[in-house]
Amino acid sequence: MRGWFVALWLIASPVFAAPLAELKMLSEHAVEGMVGGNLSGLASCNGELWTVSDRDDALLYRLDTSSVVWKAEANTIDVPTVPDSGLALSVRSMVGASSLVRGGALDFEGVTCDAAGNRYLVSEGYAAVLQVPVSGAPSWLKLPPSLVRQARAKGMLQHFNAIFEGIAINPAGDRLWLAAERQKRGLLVVHRDQAAWSCKGGCVILSEAGKQTMPAQMDSREAPKDFSDISLFNGKRFTLERAAYRVCRRDLDTGKVELCWSFADDALVPSRRYSQPYGLAEALVIDAEGAWIGVDNNFGARADGEKRPIVWRFAAPEGGWSAKP
Repeated sequence: MRGWFVALWLIASPVFAAPLAELKMLSEHAVEGMVGGNLSGLASCNGELWTVSDRDDALLYRLDTSSVVWKAEANTIDVPTVPDSGLALSVRSMVGASSLVRGGALDFEGVTCDAAGNRYLVSEGYAAVLQVPVSGAPSWLKLPPSLVRQARAKGMLQHFNAIFEGIAINPAGDRLWLAAERQKRGLLVVHRDQAAWSCKGGCVILSEAGKQTMPAQMDSREAPKDFSDISLFNGKRFTLERAAYRVCRRDLDTGKVELCWSFADDALVPSRRYSQPYGLAEALVIDAEGAWIGVDNNFGARADGEKRPIVWRFAAPEGGWSAKP
């Protein structure tokens, strides 16, 4: 009888996940010189860091990291007319109206680069990707119409300001991943064969809804599951999960979580807190030594009065990013 009671108790009892290992912050860097502020993406391109702002439609920034306070050096880009990606009319109509109030109709939310140094910027406003080559004029990638169609069929890209939030490309420049932000969040991929991009076997890798619990420092509130950026390293995809203040390693082909690390302890010390009641981390770069995480503060000041965008440097976890669960 006792054995049956124990078994029933184990089945009925809630399962509490072990706390995540915490990443250790090594440094933080305020960023000066971004016209519209609002740092929303990061990329490491041949040893240089580049960033974008969701308020600046025609600027791509190279970061001068030679001092503690970083300088954003603006590079003007000639953006051609945006193609129709197939977003719903209700979502597209909100883009123009919003840009009149806050600026940034294109709403660049991520940047990545291939081994040749070409940069790729994802527009949340239009669900489109702009290629900025090392030399020559920028152009929009001819993404397959089925990309947005398949995403919407899975419940993604349904809401204004909840479209594509992250982007990553492989070194060869022929496989591109996108992260749908929230409600539902998801991961998608397209493949390039010569000049044409396609959905080989389907564009959608992962689609999921639901809530996640924010850290105790944020009063353990419930928030929609989200992705705010993605980064490739060592054949794995890493996701920045803003509301949960964590970075997760995920299988490249399935999106399945393999291991996660929290960055809440150092990011949420009292002096670094913002009054905004949600996560603000929007940019991620993973490398062998650690992680760069960028903060889009929406012009808000944190507790210590800092109003500039911030980039944090975290050390790689013990055992490296390839550690086994």
